[in-house]
Amino acid sequence: MPSANLLLYVDAQFTSPYGMSVFVALHEKGLPFELQTINLANYANQEPDYAARSLTQRVPTLIHDGFALSESSAITEYLDEVFPGTALYPRDPQQRARARQVQAWIRSDFMPIRQERSSETVFYGSPVAPLSAEARAAVGKLLPACEALLSAGSPNLLGEWCIADVDLTLMLNRLILNGDPVPPRLLAYAKHQWQRPSVQRWVAQQRPPL
Repeated sequence: MPSANLLLYVDAQFTSPYGMSVFVALHEKGLPFELQTINLANYANQEPDYAARSLTQRVPTLIHDGFALSESSAITEYLDEVFPGTALYPRDPQQRARARQVQAWIRSDFMPIRQERSSETVFYGSPVAPLSAEARAAVGKLLPACEALLSAGSPNLLGEWCIADVDLTLMLNRLILNGDPVPPRLLAYAKHQWQRPSVQRWVAQQRPPL
């Protein structure tokens, strides 16, 4: 087994969905790691030492035996290829491609939802206004696709659990935890995924005041 000399940088408020994804992946793999926080409000991500490691000046960044990697989906794919343990992606090529599609879609789309239901509202319970027409249109695209993707009779997106379940659940909880209407099947899915022990470890992190 490769050396598990791992250091993970995440945001100081523990609200980054991308930091959460990598944090969960490391726990699912059963890998010991050091955790350090970066204060994005103070632009610590732009400090020369961190910027030189991260390259993208974003969180998360993973350091493995001196190899630095940023961008969460790149990190989780790397962890799955390098370390044994719980599979983070389906072994079937088409299902694996589907999981990557879901991750890429969530990261590149739904900006109105991400703006009006920020991850701070998920972890801090900040008050929010009703969704705009633009955000409601994004929800109207998200929810039918989620129902189509969710395997019949399975609590997981693609049959067996994968890291895309974490990313999708966070997106759904932007709505659910703010009281926005979500179909019962997706409510049950998100509730089940949110109770996964590795996810709850992230939820339970001590967060500084906003």
